[in-house]
Amino acid sequence: MAGRFAGRVAVVTGGVSGIGFAIARRLAAEGATLAIWDRDRAALDGAAAKLGVPVHTECLDLVDAAAVMQAGVTTAQALGRIDMLVASAGIAGPNAPTWEYPIADWQRIMDVNVNGVFYCNRSVVPHMLAGGWGRIVNIASIAGKEGNPNAVAYSASKAAVIGLTKSLGKELAKTDIRVNCVTPAAVATPIFDQMAQSQIDFMLSKIPMGRFGTVDEVAAMVCWLCSEEASFSTGAVFDCSGGRATY
Repeated sequence: MAGRFAGRVAVVTGGVSGIGFAIARRLAAEGATLAIWDRDRAALDGAAAKLGVPVHTECLDLVDAAAVMQAGVTTAQALGRIDMLVASAGIAGPNAPTWEYPIADWQRIMDVNVNGVFYCNRSVVPHMLAGGWGRIVNIASIAGKEGNPNAVAYSASKAAVIGLTKSLGKELAKTDIRVNCVTPAAVATPIFDQMAQSQIDFMLSKIPMGRFGTVDEVAAMVCWLCSEEASFSTGAVFDCSGGRATY
């Protein structure tokens, strides 16, 4: 289905590595014009070079609401429109029991994983409404449905992303903008570097397939949700969990 995103403009947050980069790579391979938003200028330049296609980049901190709103305006001006948003940027934080969880880490994770996603969704919707079409895919996690022990902030933040997605999907249901989220089980990416080995082992033990997911498997699902074919799905949660999901 090469070329199914020809003429479309896609914004990918956190598109410099891991799941976000795999999504950006596949969107570009299928014809999308790309914009990547991230806080690391060197990583943005490196990702653009690896993709080998023209990429519009915005270097900003996604927890800065004003900067995110401006990035939407700047991207739309530079590329003519915004058709798709994949909100992939996120952090895991430390592992600790809830009663010992560091307050500063809780606040930072909520800021990035919840507020950042909200700001990005809020930023692009007016441009999609103006264009008469849109696809938003927020990257949540199976932890947001089941709650991983010793990962209270990450689990709670991803549950919030699910709730945000459902609300926005209903608000836009009468338009041609679809809003969905994907809830992967653990996928081997650089985010593992933030986790204790015991937490990684726990996550693997919960996956019936007995392996972690791959970034390309998540990208395949996300790209379907970004396509014309995903016309009757909105405010929905799509599992990519190797059998872990129980509802």
